[in-house]
Amino acid sequence: MKPDLVLKITLLVAAFASFVLSVTLYFQAEDGDLSGRLNGIYVGIWVPSILALGAFILSGDRRKKHE
Repeated sequence: MKPDLVLKITLLVAAFASFVLSVTLYFQAEDGDLSGRLNGIYVGIWVPSILALGAFILSGDRRKKHE
């Protein structure tokens, strides 16, 4: 497999796993458990961060190839 494809798949799996973990943490928290809900929101913020990191890494690779 090409390294770019492996990186893309890894990033998408990590973002999806973060999303699933976030939803699980949020909805498994009890009604009065504000800490549990906030943990779910915090983990949910990881999803765009993981995807942005992947875009940053992949754009750097493309610039090097065109030079």
